Amino acid sequence: MATIEPLREDVAHPQQVKKNSAGLRFWHWANAIVISGSLITVLINSTLLKRNNISTVIADQLKKGGLNANADQVNSIGHALSDKVWDIHVYFGYFLAGLLLFRLVLEFFQLADQKFIRRFKLAYTQFKETKKNRELARHELAVKTIYALFYLVLITIVLTGLFLAFEDLMAPYKAIRHSVKEVHNFCMYLILAFIAVHLIGVFLAERKDDGKGIVSDMINGGGGSI
Repeated sequence: MATIEPLREDVAHPQQVKKNSAGLRFWHWANAIVISGSLITVLINSTLLKRNNISTVIADQLKKGGLNANADQVNSIGHALSDKVWDIHVYFGYFLAGLLLFRLVLEFFQLADQKFIRRFKLAYTQFKETKKNRELARHELAVKTIYALFYLVLITIVLTGLFLAFEDLMAPYKAIRHSVKEVHNFCMYLILAFIAVHLIGVFLAERKDDGKGIVSDMINGGGGSI
């Protein structure tokens, strides 16, 4: 489980706490909110607004109001409600795409020692070429690899989501729509898995003396000595 615990230490300077720029902190918390909102819309449509559940509720409420509706009419109402929730899901998707673009651009403007790619390469170099701080580098490399996979999944879920959102423009590629949707749905489960691993890792890190404060570091920016 240790390999999933985020590190406060800077690999290049083990006695120093990593610094997190204001832009990265904004992206982190905004991303958490948007992804949570997007997942909630999926949860609502797959439970509360699931066809069998919502149709029964609508039919019962209409009867209580003295109105009678056939199955097609009830299903039409349920479908309309579900579509409203999916519209919200699409808006969350647009925000997620915007945040992804923001993160990619931010990488170019980060200070050199705060760039994700540089930190990843540094951990890999120290692990492969030196014995100094090798255990720390191994840990950092494992964590950064998980984050790199998360970025790849995030890019995939955004691209497939945009494909589905603009399906009219993608009409020439209609034949692959089902496959794109399957990939999009599968990526959602990968995102859920990452969230679970991330939360567990942060929880475990906060329980250790050298990891306490990792959440506050993502709020106030970190830095300083351990």
